[in-house]
Amino acid sequence: MIYFDVLHPYYLPQYLPVMAELGKRERQVRFVFHRTMDQQEIAKQLILSFGLDAVWVDDNRAALALYQQDKPDWVIFGNAYPFTKELKSVTKTALMQHGIGPKACYYEVSEAVFDVRFVEGQHRLARLQALFPEQTFIDTGYAKLDPLINGLETGLDLKSLGLDPGKKTLLYAPTFYPSTIEAMDRNWPKAFAEYNILIKPHYFSLTKPSYRKQAKLLHHWADFDNVYLATVEEINLLPFMASADLLISDASSALFEFAALDKPVVWCDFYHLRWSYRGIFSFRFKNRMDEDLYRYADVAVHAKDYRSLKSAVDQQIKEPNSFRENRSRYTEELAGIIDGRCSIRIVDYLLG
Repeated sequence: MIYFDVLHPYYLPQYLPVMAELGKRERQVRFVFHRTMDQQEIAKQLILSFGLDAVWVDDNRAALALYQQDKPDWVIFGNAYPFTKELKSVTKTALMQHGIGPKACYYEVSEAVFDVRFVEGQHRLARLQALFPEQTFIDTGYAKLDPLINGLETGLDLKSLGLDPGKKTLLYAPTFYPSTIEAMDRNWPKAFAEYNILIKPHYFSLTKPSYRKQAKLLHHWADFDNVYLATVEEINLLPFMASADLLISDASSALFEFAALDKPVVWCDFYHLRWSYRGIFSFRFKNRMDEDLYRYADVAVHAKDYRSLKSAVDQQIKEPNSFRENRSRYTEELAGIIDGRCSIRIVDYLLG
């Protein structure tokens, strides 16, 4: 039996391709959902939708008690977990980080000691191995993209969403912090009326009370005729990426995932920062973002402020191949091999 630790429902898109491959090999899997007020109902709907064998725990310590009792062959985590040492004699543990991109947390999570971490590409593997020489890292590629690469994910029905299939489609997929949401014009979809706009925010932007101002803006934009706002239950970015011609994002995992599909990206450099990240506290913002933010800056055209966003979008729609060479080079470093077989490599290791 293999367990997947689901601290947040948005980890599922990374896990599901691996679950599918394990199912092909007739291996049992179970999903361990963490019960919280703001995500329990959403998780229940997802469990039914995907037909998951699921159990609930109240917190990380309760999850530890479950793993110690059930003794699965593996527990797979999507983020750092504080009790990996306590599991050493009970089960094997693996980390599949739930995103890629230029945030320092990509590396910091490996301060927790897992039996193995599956990583994306030789560049990331080499850097992680240098930072944590005693740990085991295996380059498998980014499993989340497998359904798209293999043609299993075909996208959204734009007409059924009230959009015009004859228009080019933009995907706006901001992260929750630091985010561009509050820095966008209040009525920006009107300025982009010649495009369909799919808005797929981070899960936290729609669920966390601390981001209620973001949610208010997102729902305001959803009232425009050319906009479709993803529901909270639509946790998977893949259908939106499959349907879009161009991505607008900030320094998020989505930016690099979309670039890996060889589609154009507009990278927004304007953020709404809390006062505690500005001025003399700007070092906090720099600490949150990894040096890779600057290493991979030319994977896309940049919009320095909202006023330059429209011209950047129009230019990339007209010349979608202008950053193709950079996208290809950086995808190899950040996402590894894009061949639709990442889940196979992960399962080969788990069952080997």
